[in-house]
Amino acid sequence: MVIEVENVSFGYSDKKILHGLDCTFDGGEFYAVIGPNGSGKSTLIRLLNRLLIPDSGSIQLNGRSVKDFPRRFLAQHIGYVPQSGGSSDNATVFDTILLGRKPHIKWAPGKSDFQKTESIIHDFSLDHLALRLTGELSGGELQRVHIARALVQEPDVLILDEPTSSLDLSHQIDVMKMLKKVSTKGITVIVAIHDLNLALRYADQFLLLKEGRIIAMGDERVISEQNLQALYDVEVQKVDVEGQSYILPLLD
Repeated sequence: MVIEVENVSFGYSDKKILHGLDCTFDGGEFYAVIGPNGSGKSTLIRLLNRLLIPDSGSIQLNGRSVKDFPRRFLAQHIGYVPQSGGSSDNATVFDTILLGRKPHIKWAPGKSDFQKTESIIHDFSLDHLALRLTGELSGGELQRVHIARALVQEPDVLILDEPTSSLDLSHQIDVMKMLKKVSTKGITVIVAIHDLNLALRYADQFLLLKEGRIIAMGDERVISEQNLQALYDVEVQKVDVEGQSYILPLLD
């Protein structure tokens, strides 16, 4: 599924957040949306999922405006993991993930819904937690549950807003590995993220956003010292270690 953003602007009240964005997210790629706080990353993420409607311009799925699709269709084809997952502390892991099947269920969950839930619980190594309440989980475990819930929808696109922000380093890596694996299965993954080195290690494509405008978009070549200095107003050095690029800030 291809997402096209055409001349999109958006603001809250009298504060303009995004200014005439033009970009395309191709199917089966892993995109990292990066930029400083207040750059509009979360707003763009919510626009892509039609949680917000552009003030001007359009967002299209496979050439058709998202406004033309029923909400149920979007829920079936776009998985979304917000910064706070929104699950009840009193629900079990199994029931929380099963809830992701809701867009496909007409009356009550069927045999295939339970089977798909069991399968993804196994894929995410959550079997031992299936009957635990989500309120009893660690941050890393809960994030895996939220991603599993989005993926059990069987979406073509998975959109996540800062999925690693509250996790320790080990769980950050686990989540990014998981998302990389998802993208290799043909699902488009779009992640708003602050950690440049995590993004460089796992993402295929990058969108650099500052003050609601796109600085650059493309593969790793756009993560240049010049672009990052323009993005963050900080001098950085890009170094390669055994074929992997890393970003180091140059401190006074």
